Amino acid sequence: MPRALPVTALSIGDSFADVGYWLRGSGLEIVLLATGAVLLARLVRWSSDLAAERSDEHLASQDALVRSEDSKHRRAVAQVFTWVLVVIIYALAAVGVAQLIGISLAAFVPLATVAGVALGFGAQRIVQDLLAGFFLVAEKQYGYGDLVRISVTGVTIPVLGTVENVSLRVTTLRTNSGEVVITPNGQIVQVTNLSRDWARAVIDVPVPISYDVNQVSQVLRQAGEAAYADEKLSPLLLDVPAVMGVETIEAELFKIRVVARTLPGKQFEVGRQLRVLITRTLRVEGMNLRAEVSTGEATGAEQ
Repeated sequence: MPRALPVTALSIGDSFADVGYWLRGSGLEIVLLATGAVLLARLVRWSSDLAAERSDEHLASQDALVRSEDSKHRRAVAQVFTWVLVVIIYALAAVGVAQLIGISLAAFVPLATVAGVALGFGAQRIVQDLLAGFFLVAEKQYGYGDLVRISVTGVTIPVLGTVENVSLRVTTLRTNSGEVVITPNGQIVQVTNLSRDWARAVIDVPVPISYDVNQVSQVLRQAGEAAYADEKLSPLLLDVPAVMGVETIEAELFKIRVVARTLPGKQFEVGRQLRVLITRTLRVEGMNLRAEVSTGEATGAEQ
């Protein structure tokens, strides 16, 4: 008569059998669900990046110097939609895993109630960021590629940079020095968009008080016409730079303001080239300027 196995050995054997059965069933489903969620999220991001690359290629094929407002808004909406879709995918995957493990969703109702109250008090800033991001995108305040200056709560110096990413929670800027600045949308108190529709390059030309104002103004008009006819500057200018007249008078000099309307985001490049052209034209006419030719602050800080 065969000897009976100990009860403990039978229990361990049954336990291993149950674990093996669970791994072949629910365990495999959990692995497939998690893998599918990761792959689907990557597919969404890949599709968004592919659409953005095609948009950039279309922009390059049109030989456009700047993005249109609709293009920038579509890019911002695509970034927000991608972010929301990825969050939904992972949330649904987490719910599915919980069900496969055997956790009843009804048990989460009291926990969700407590978490909702806690979020109401402790996560107000996150909710504020999400709401601010929603209205930011819906109102088309700025989008991908815009040059903006952002004032943030508690920071005295605004941040000037190019928008690289917009989500419901944060805005990512890259400054002129290459730094990446990530700002929660709820902390933004003021936005100055320097690339909406058109921009201005404002140049104050300091001239010695002994020079004739009318003569200098005429020379500056000639410099503006030369800039508008220049092959490099002409595509960036919307019209001929205008001489506005004397802006300030000091003890030894007066300043004549020149204003040029440019394509959005191109005011700094135009300002640099226009200052060189103005200085060169005045020197040809025998007029020597001070070492500094300043730029006004009408459209933001120099970049």
